Amino acid sequence: MGENRETTAVVVVGAGVAGLTLGNFLLQNGIGCTILEKHSREYVEQRQRAGTIDSFGVRMFREWGLEEVLEGDPVPEAEGGFFIDGEELPIELDADNADSLFCPQQVLVRNLTDVFLRGGGDLRFEAADVSLQDIDGDRPLVRYRDTADSTRSLSCDYVAGCDGDRGVSRATIPADALTRYSHEYGYAWLSVLAQVPASPSGMAIHSRGLAGVIPRGANASRLYLQCPLDDTLSNWPDERIWSELEARFGTPVATGPIIDKQLVPLRNVVHSPMSHGRLYLLGDAAHIVPPMSAKGIHLALHDAEVFARAVIHQTRKNDSSLLDDYSTTCQSHIWNYQAFATWITELMHNAGDPSYEGEFRKQIARAELQRQFSSPTANRLFGEFTAGVN
Repeated sequence: MGENRETTAVVVVGAGVAGLTLGNFLLQNGIGCTILEKHSREYVEQRQRAGTIDSFGVRMFREWGLEEVLEGDPVPEAEGGFFIDGEELPIELDADNADSLFCPQQVLVRNLTDVFLRGGGDLRFEAADVSLQDIDGDRPLVRYRDTADSTRSLSCDYVAGCDGDRGVSRATIPADALTRYSHEYGYAWLSVLAQVPASPSGMAIHSRGLAGVIPRGANASRLYLQCPLDDTLSNWPDERIWSELEARFGTPVATGPIIDKQLVPLRNVVHSPMSHGRLYLLGDAAHIVPPMSAKGIHLALHDAEVFARAVIHQTRKNDSSLLDDYSTTCQSHIWNYQAFATWITELMHNAGDPSYEGEFRKQIARAELQRQFSSPTANRLFGEFTAGVN
């Protein structure tokens, strides 16, 4: 079959939070872009992952005139707190930074998709076998197979790789052109999606390990249980999950149908630089933070805004300086939040189960936690990072 070739300014690989946010920013500013997504629309809009849009993200969407993507199923921050050895310590949020939302990822993705398509955006689902070519040249070429099994290609000025940790975008960059920085924690989370309201809501620190119950909607919750790296799903029947949550929270836990379980090793990853030629990496394609920090969406949105502003500046001013500085600009912010993610992850885990880092580190972590509740200065800094405004 012959190849169908088209032209656009930006090809966005991946219709997740980063890709769809970027696409809306570019569309809003009259810059041509095509978003390619390997999965179906139904799959993407049902995919459950992160669920918090912090104050930075809420304010960013408002500033870009996209506040409607926050509407629908998102709910304000639910009441919750830390449970330490069964004792509840409610979290007091800074009123200046309390406009974050629990927003299931599929809701944000659905809303971003609706706005993009309504505005005439070009979003192509089920794009198979995507390949990136000539990323070092003036006009990269992106090839894929469409739903009719025809080979299509897009010639563009820039490629935005928003296709995650295992996507084709980062894999296209020569290995010797990237440096991978990483930190492994030595434990994992059993991550469970359940059809049940989050009651109680929050994180529990206990000698048995960390636990969490986080809202994912009015009648859905994401449950977390710290476990060894070599654990298996077969060790976690539904009955054990509920009993272990109750033991770690020290209070009755609402139960309901469990619809998904997975084991997630905790790690931090940063790839540098975040660009090669005319290919730019955004979101999980460039970096990963452990879920304890709740900053995955934050960093994806920050990348999307930085890259969008750089492309807009290049288009309007014929000035590539912001594109040239894209990786440096993003990574200054990324390392700041990697530091926060590492701190909060180690703090919360060390304060409970001493079998990983020992009793001394447990007592140090307990002292640090107490400081968060007793020192306005410490609490303010924690609040800034939680809100994403530091």
